[in-house]
This record gives sequence, structure tokens and C-alpha cells, in this order.
Amino acid sequence: MRTAPPTTSTNRSTTHTSWRRIGASAFATAALVIGGLGTAVHASASTPVTSKAVSAKAIAAQVAKAHVKYTSQCDATPKKGYASCNALRVTSGTTAFQEEQAAKKGIAPKTVKPNAASATPTGYGPSDLQSAYGLTDAASSNGSGETIAIVDAYDDPNAEADLATYRSYYGLSACTTANGCFSKVSQTGSTTSLPTADSGWAGEISLDLDMASAICPNCNILLVEAKSSSMANLGTAVNRAVTKGAKFVSNSYGGSESSSDTSYDSSYFNHAGVAITVSAGDEGYGAEYPAASKYVTAVGGTKLSTSSNSRGWTESVWNTSSTEGTGSGCSSYDAKPTWQTDTSCSKRMISDVSAVADPATGVSVYDSYGSDGTGWNTYGGTSASAPIIASVYALAGTPGSSDYPAKYPYAAAGTSALNDVTSGSNGSCTTSYFCTAKSGYDGPTGWGTPEGIDAFTG
Repeated sequence: MRTAPPTTSTNRSTTHTSWRRIGASAFATAALVIGGLGTAVHASASTPVTSKAVSAKAIAAQVAKAHVKYTSQCDATPKKGYASCNALRVTSGTTAFQEEQAAKKGIAPKTVKPNAASATPTGYGPSDLQSAYGLTDAASSNGSGETIAIVDAYDDPNAEADLATYRSYYGLSACTTANGCFSKVSQTGSTTSLPTADSGWAGEISLDLDMASAICPNCNILLVEAKSSSMANLGTAVNRAVTKGAKFVSNSYGGSESSSDTSYDSSYFNHAGVAITVSAGDEGYGAEYPAASKYVTAVGGTKLSTSSNSRGWTESVWNTSSTEGTGSGCSSYDAKPTWQTDTSCSKRMISDVSAVADPATGVSVYDSYGSDGTGWNTYGGTSASAPIIASVYALAGTPGSSDYPAKYPYAAAGTSALNDVTSGSNGSCTTSYFCTAKSGYDGPTGWGTPEGIDAFTG
């Protein structure tokens, strides 16, 4: 129960050349939704520059033109025993957010240009995400005293300053070392002897910190930086986060499964009383580790779009191509946790729950370190969904000391506490639900996405 100058990245990215288009029907009432703007700037930024009303049909037609290219922030094919971050940065095209804003103002949409970030956000902001997942009230009132730990590799020298820019723009309270809200340590716990800086992982770090802020603005944030992207060092960083008192630990990275995974489980991820979230992966159908660990909450990815339904949003499986989309699958090594009851996978099944990950419907991030994409960017990948879900756990309160919080959504399965994602797939598979969404549980999206905090408490 709960108690209620830059370095050159060593992991250079590979540009994805496929284009992601957004269906017009999902945006039939987009005129009613102002994307990406927080309380402090919402009113002024949402005012159209034209006096003539723009019809929902016209907005939908323009939003349907949204298309992006994106790049992996880190090495997409790490060597054995290492992990890649699952952050995808939009490098060109126009996002759904940009198309919607342009339609409202009666102007041509701006575009994202390669390695040239924008002066203002181009993706979803805190108010969008809180609205989409029924978290507006909880984000306002919950989270004080809770600490979300972000585990990543290498150092982001600008992490605190960039976080301050993001939070200030969206009207969130300051989260600094000085006021005790923010702290950054190495895997050894040192605040001064930090890992080598890396511009690729710095983008991942910015994404993670911003998503924690967007969902749980009252939470403290602990950034733990591993000295490399090896599973041993990342796992050591997870242990450090727990020893420093974090009850919520987000991990936005993954690599190929191996026979070593069960030993990693016992050494790094077996922490009762701690909600540990892990990205399911960005390469479409197929299992990754540590998402396959039986001790963690594996988080899949969706395409999130505005809608005319009562929720105001709709979601489907994020899938750009056969090799670009949310991960899922049946583990080859990890045992099935007792609370997971799907019948066609005898071992651990990925995922448990999900959240937005499609770069075309991506989230706003501020990152100033390195030569790639300094300023406001739009990010996607399951690197976005993992910290979102960790932060929902934080809003729900401290887990019971003997609990493995990955089981909490299973107790809420089939209830209004989760948005069941029933359309889309992330590839081809022999067993349909391993890669295709359906009513109830499926691999790509698990039991669905949050609708408030009730599915994330014991």
C-alpha cells in the first residue's frame, strides 16, 4: 500500500528519413485546443492574429499536413553490455503543434530546420500533457516532498540552467540547487567529480528533466549521471538514486537482451518500494533490456492527437516504419512477474503502460549544450514516455515499502483510470497482441495510458 564549449558526442546519431503524417480526422476540433502553453503564457500566445474565426475543418486540414524527420540522440546500435538512449529529436518538417498554431493565426506554419532549434516551443508543453492524461488537478496539488530520479549516461553541464529556462517559460516554480529542488550527482554520489560531457546524452537529459517538470512540477528532481552507457554503470547509477532516497526512478535507455539480464536484475533493479520506469525502445517490435526486467514498469509509446471525443485526445500505437516505433515483445530471459497474466508469453511481456512517444506529436524540450539543436526542440521516443510515467507515480504518492509498483496498473486494468489504446501496431508478429493494439492488454501500449493517478497507487 502507498502512504498516499561543447564536446563531440561519442554516440553520434543516425537520421531517420521516413516522414510521419498526421491524419486529419484526429484534429476535427483542434480549434478548441491550445497546444504546448503553460499558465504563464497561455493567454497571450493563444490569441489569433486575425479577427476572422478559423473553422475546425480548416484547422484540421492544415494539421493533416504535419510531417517531421528526426534523429536518434545516441548510438542506435550499442555494443553488447551497453545501452542507447531512446530520445528522438525532430530535425525538420512541421509538427502537429506548429500546424495547429499556424492555422489559428492564419499564417503559414514555421518549420524545424536541421540542427537549428526554434526560439519558442514547437511541441506539446505541460498543460497539454496534464490535460491529455487527466493530471491537471494532481499536478497542481500533489508531489511536494517526493523526489524523481533521472538516470542517464555522461554529463550535461547545462542541465540546471536549461531546466530553469523550461520551467520559467511555462510558468512553473523554480527548481534549483539553491532551493533544494534540483540536485545532480555522479554514479558515485559526487557533486563535483562528474562524467565526461556528451552532447547526445545531454539532449536526453534535458528531455527527461523537462518531462518530470511537466507532469510533477512540485516534485524534487535528482539527476544521476553514469560515467558511461554500460549496463553496469547505468545500473550503479540506479542504485545510487535509490540510496539517495528517490522512490521514483526513470530510465530512458535500453539495449539488446542477453543472458546477463537476470544478474543485472538482482544487482540493479530489484528495489521494493521504488517505482522504476524504463523505456520500451524505439525500433519497433522487439524486446529490450532493462524494459524486460520483472522489477520495472516497462513503458511503451503512443501517437497523441487532439480529438472531438469527451477526453479531448486520442491515442494509437506509435509506429513510423517497420524499424521506427515503440518497442514491445516477449522476453527471452526474464521471468514473468506474478501480476502479469497474459497467456501467450511464458516470460516477461513488454509493455505495462504507455504515454506519448511519436516525434510528430512530440514534446517541447529546451537544450543548450552541444552543436546540435541548441534551444527549443521537439522530442519523441519512449525516452519521453518513461519519465512521464515515473512522474505520474510520483503524483500518486510514495509506494508501499514492500511493493513493486509495476503491479499497480494491473490492479486498475479495464477501469476508467487508464485510457485503453486499441488501434495501431509496431510491426509483424506471430502472436497478434505482441505487436498490435486491442481492447485490454497488448504489448505496444500495455494496459493503456494514465487517466489521472488512480492506476499508479497501491
